[in-house]
Amino acid sequence: MTLPMPFSQAKPDRRSFLAAGSATLALAALGHTGAARAQAAGATPLRLAEPRPFSFDALTEQARRIAASPFNPGTPLPPEVLDKIDYDAHGKIKYKPEAALFADGPGNFPVTFFHLGRFFQTPVHMFVLESNGGNYFAREVVYDDKYFDMPADSPAHQLPDGAGFAGFRFQESRAGDQKKKPWQQNDWVAFLGASYFRAIGELYQYGLSARGVAVDVAEPGKNEEFPSFTQFFFDPPANGGDTVVVHALLEGPSITGAYKFIMQRGKSVVMDIEKRLFLRQDIARLGLAPLTSMYWFSETNKPRDADWRPEVHDSDGLALWNGAGERIWRPLNNPTTIVTSAFGDNGIKGFGLLQRDRLFDHYQDGVMYDLRPSLWVEPLDNWGAGAVQLVELPTDDEIHDNAVAMWVPAAPAKAGSAISLRYKLHWTDREPYPSPLAICVATRTGRGGVPGQPRPQGVVKFMVEFLGGNLSKLPFGVTPEAVLSAPTGKFSYVFTEAVPDGVAGHWRAQFDYTPEGNAPVDIRLYLRQGQETLSETWLFQFRPA
Repeated sequence: MTLPMPFSQAKPDRRSFLAAGSATLALAALGHTGAARAQAAGATPLRLAEPRPFSFDALTEQARRIAASPFNPGTPLPPEVLDKIDYDAHGKIKYKPEAALFADGPGNFPVTFFHLGRFFQTPVHMFVLESNGGNYFAREVVYDDKYFDMPADSPAHQLPDGAGFAGFRFQESRAGDQKKKPWQQNDWVAFLGASYFRAIGELYQYGLSARGVAVDVAEPGKNEEFPSFTQFFFDPPANGGDTVVVHALLEGPSITGAYKFIMQRGKSVVMDIEKRLFLRQDIARLGLAPLTSMYWFSETNKPRDADWRPEVHDSDGLALWNGAGERIWRPLNNPTTIVTSAFGDNGIKGFGLLQRDRLFDHYQDGVMYDLRPSLWVEPLDNWGAGAVQLVELPTDDEIHDNAVAMWVPAAPAKAGSAISLRYKLHWTDREPYPSPLAICVATRTGRGGVPGQPRPQGVVKFMVEFLGGNLSKLPFGVTPEAVLSAPTGKFSYVFTEAVPDGVAGHWRAQFDYTPEGNAPVDIRLYLRQGQETLSETWLFQFRPA
């Protein structure tokens, strides 16, 4: 089993998609959609259906009502047409910037749409909101192939008006420096495929994805379900602001939901998310605030002849800030079988999949893995008892997402129940609330033993590097202590030393580990000086060969 690849990769997406949708009603034109610009450029202006009342509470009630009835995927679009829009054909379909929603305002961030195709078959319906006397109304953006540049013989021309779209993205600010970053060629957030969405970080790169919800990821005896966002509603943004608001309806066989996204484009991207979920069926593993990333190999563990590059990953570790205040770093693995790790907690403060290795020389790749964003989840309420679950799947290529981190509540996810949740997503260079402790910056492994002497069989050497915090304030001649623990096995040849690179506060702990038996073992390590903790906790899942 492999997870679907990130939609940024230049390969076909193999996600499961759910069909949903409704017929389009009457048509109209609306000034703030960019109709004037589109008409002047010779493009078809956006057409809008008749208005209908809208509120987030009404959307919530719609989700609740849908959940009370059996799942209806709606009338699918002609599969013989969608299947012809393969990877190559889809790549030739480009949305016309002059037809963008909000191309002339209000607000700074125009919206462009993704086209349907073989790998994105779920019709997603887009609505723009209008206010009148304090009341909001939604008008659907009616699909027309004339919004897109495409070859005359493209099979996409065979789709009917009102077919819907595959997703959307917000372009960069039209009020910014257009010579440096023209909004027509740059975007900062994208929703595409099931309930997946992504944003760039402060290093201007896409990487890992977030999801609206995760249902039965790697659950034994079950197939993973991929609910879809089937409707999006765009608030007209305020002029001069850096924030956009989008509402969404989620539909799936086991769950429905109403979502509100408040997304801020600043130095990084920050999203305030409110979700109201309604369960149609029992769900064995319900993942909330799920993150999906790719880890193939790194300096920690690189299979022989895997690839010419030193490292390939969107994220290199899971960071936790638990309810007790402990900071934990768990390096990611590429296991040989599906592995699920659970970190039980109550009142968790945050977690995230991070990319800590920022050195280009460690990747040597033009796709800029060194610039991929880190993604941090910050609960805005007390989430109570549950666990951060990390699911790691084997992969032999970078096109597959193979790591999922999510919050799984302790309470069973039963049919008929409702769940409300609020949290922030921080798409940044590093975690948004840095620890005062030193952080782990590298994990290296090799053969155990002492150089120049016969190497013992089955012994593994670890070199774990820490940087910053009070390590940089240690008096000359003071060496931190490595505190190690594991439920089984034994440690030997343990010592710490300053990394000889002249960087203050850069230390490494070295130790040999001799396992006992073949079961996986969690090894814990942190640095201290006297009774003072100097580093976060390094937690490594050791799996004997």
